[in-house]
Amino acid sequence: MSADRILAADLVLTMDPDNRVLTDGAVLIQGSRIGAVGPREAIAAAHPGVPVVRLPDRLLMPGLVNAHMHSGFLRGTAEHLPVWDWLRLHINPMHRLLRPEEAEAASWLCYAEGLLSGSTTMLDMWRFMEGSARAAETLGNRLVCVPYVGAHPDYDYFDRLDDNERLIESRHRSANGRINVWVGLEHLFYADEAGQRRAIEMAKRHRTGFHTHCSEAEVEVAEFERRYGCRAMVALDRLGFFETPHALIAHAVWLDAAEIELIAARGVAVAHNPVSNMKLASGIAPVEAMLRAGVAVGLGTDGEKENNNLDLFEEMKAASLLGKLKTLDAAALDSWEALRMGTILGAKALGLEDEIGSLEPGKRADLIAIRTDTPRMTPLFGDGPWFNLQHNLVHAVRGSDVDLTMVDGVVVVEDGRLKTADLRALIDHVRGLAPGLFARRAAWLAENETGSVQWTEPGR
Repeated sequence: MSADRILAADLVLTMDPDNRVLTDGAVLIQGSRIGAVGPREAIAAAHPGVPVVRLPDRLLMPGLVNAHMHSGFLRGTAEHLPVWDWLRLHINPMHRLLRPEEAEAASWLCYAEGLLSGSTTMLDMWRFMEGSARAAETLGNRLVCVPYVGAHPDYDYFDRLDDNERLIESRHRSANGRINVWVGLEHLFYADEAGQRRAIEMAKRHRTGFHTHCSEAEVEVAEFERRYGCRAMVALDRLGFFETPHALIAHAVWLDAAEIELIAARGVAVAHNPVSNMKLASGIAPVEAMLRAGVAVGLGTDGEKENNNLDLFEEMKAASLLGKLKTLDAAALDSWEALRMGTILGAKALGLEDEIGSLEPGKRADLIAIRTDTPRMTPLFGDGPWFNLQHNLVHAVRGSDVDLTMVDGVVVVEDGRLKTADLRALIDHVRGLAPGLFARRAAWLAENETGSVQWTEPGR
């Protein structure tokens, strides 16, 4: 249960439009919402009788938004391959053999990891997501469920659109609005024309978002030209995907200037996954250009198997560094931009900017406390001529520095420990399940040496 209280910390980073930072600040929590943000003494005086929880050597900020991830437990077992070989030999065979109880166990563990490292909201593209919703309901994270859907005879080992629709009907806006369900396609090429039309129709009818991977690898550019006679974003637009209530594209690495202009005009958002894009050698997304055009670019960790962690603080640092490398400009993608991508812009990418992403009155009480008594945060200046708070958060802090995580006014991580489940039990459960999945995958690959069918093969 949530209760009214005042959280007071040495520093409060609001991520409001002015990126306001308060020294000796406080946040009034009223049920599941933020009632006020301001100086500690003023907030306490205005609300006598409300208990004040002092958090010394702590910084309060909005919970992070992971705009694209995949549950799973293949961490460290699918390495050193480009994206399409990686899919063919590791990931798609796993999907073919995955069982519902394994999928659910993965979500429990991944959401716990996210909460412990400061992510209060996660968009998860995964399978058998009724189990994912159960995990989020108990653990307490905010979740956008996006089923991995294949709507094509060659990709019948993913969830179906029927599964996606049932999940929308049973779980959309559940858990006091913490859990939402969108329409998902693994990739446009994983759906035939009928599947594409139905996905668009479902999103419109249920007034929910649409999410897919696109323009992750360079090979897609030529394939879109071959199939549709145009580039990827133009094809998605012509097919009607940008007419859905809210469209979010994962990766968007290989967009040209015209595509960026198009998605900005259509209000399409992007989930940037810098660590995954580096690991799979996919390329560097034109994030600076997208931000300048007004595209809402959030950050995603992608899955545990292509990252290999779900630490969004690491993602903010990687995004900033890749932005500089892409443009050969050390001033590119500065720390404030990276922080906004991890908070308020991530919220906007999910269509939730009116509810989360900043510490402002009326918004959901989703926030985290960061330890400031660490070598990584020393020295720390929250004001004055040497102000460096934003740089330390992006370039020094790690998810393990998160001390408290609150979602909807409920503390789910306290003193760095998960309160809503037995973490050790979650770990042990996955350790018990993993060998069976790996053994089934190995047996299937022994009989199918070339791996799963992939559209990159000649004639596909």
